[in-house]
Amino acid sequence: MSRPQVSAVMLAYGAEPYLVDAARAVLASTDVEIELIVVDNGCTGDGIDVVKGFAGVRVVRPEENTGYSGGCRVGAAEATGEWLAFVNSDAVVAPDALARTVAVAGEPGVGAVMASIRLAENPDLINTSGNPLHYIGLSWAGGNGQPASAHARRTTVPSISGCCFVINRALWRELDGFAAEYFAYHEDTEISLRLWQRGLRQEYVPDAVVVHHYEFSRNKLKHYLLERNRLISLLTAYETRTLVVLAPMLLLTEAAMLVAALLGGWSREKARGWGWLWTNRAWVRARRRQLQQERMVPDGVIAELMTAKVDPSNVESPPGMSIFNVIAAGYWALARPLLRRA
Repeated sequence: MSRPQVSAVMLAYGAEPYLVDAARAVLASTDVEIELIVVDNGCTGDGIDVVKGFAGVRVVRPEENTGYSGGCRVGAAEATGEWLAFVNSDAVVAPDALARTVAVAGEPGVGAVMASIRLAENPDLINTSGNPLHYIGLSWAGGNGQPASAHARRTTVPSISGCCFVINRALWRELDGFAAEYFAYHEDTEISLRLWQRGLRQEYVPDAVVVHHYEFSRNKLKHYLLERNRLISLLTAYETRTLVVLAPMLLLTEAAMLVAALLGGWSREKARGWGWLWTNRAWVRARRRQLQQERMVPDGVIAELMTAKVDPSNVESPPGMSIFNVIAAGYWALARPLLRRA
């Protein structure tokens, strides 16, 4: 039997100190036919010149930095394999990781499959084993810092991590991939929601190991993109009934986020996100029509996957989070039955 044909897409921006190691690891993948497409979004390190010389690598350079979502689109458009693997440039895949994820991705009813993402400084610890999805649109690295032995079973997850996942190329094309407008952050959450809305589940494969040189940081641009993209996803992916049912809690969340932005010094970025939504309201409406037309599963089913507790381990919780979680849990206890009956 022929081996699965996999096109791996990797983005390069800035110094990229791990790019060469990440590329070599992908090319060393076993039990698959591999091609690696590196999207040079403005790499300033020497690694991009090194990987250009590797057999099986194609480097493409857009006219401008297209971000993560746009870069993935550029790379995927160049792909020839049946399967697409998106691998971060600071992530080193084990030789059998891509073959293991592809094997699961080929099962009936599966939309996308993520690897077991481990922390590079201690590969016995998880970086993410699947991202939780809060009903207000927040998502984070699930299981971060926990022993990998506690995440040794294959599981269905609410949302995949964009660090390393596999999807059928025909399905990606049918979805038209990530929306370039996201630029960076939350696009993995949106595509997970879209797959669930088509009745396709997301899977975590524990023995497909990827070591990630994970560095969590926050800056004003990241705050802006995270909050803006969370709202894009809510406004376009949720059914109208869901938005109506959740409206009081979503408004409370906006107030809480504004307070957090004021205290954190990124209130302008929060307001800038609202401004983007208004300026691009025609695109938001069109995106909403697209996502609602393609859905096959109501939000009431997907709601069973969601959580009412915000508890990321990779970031310090702001003041008042415990109170917010109590309110969110109480509201969800009332809202979820309404969504389930829809």
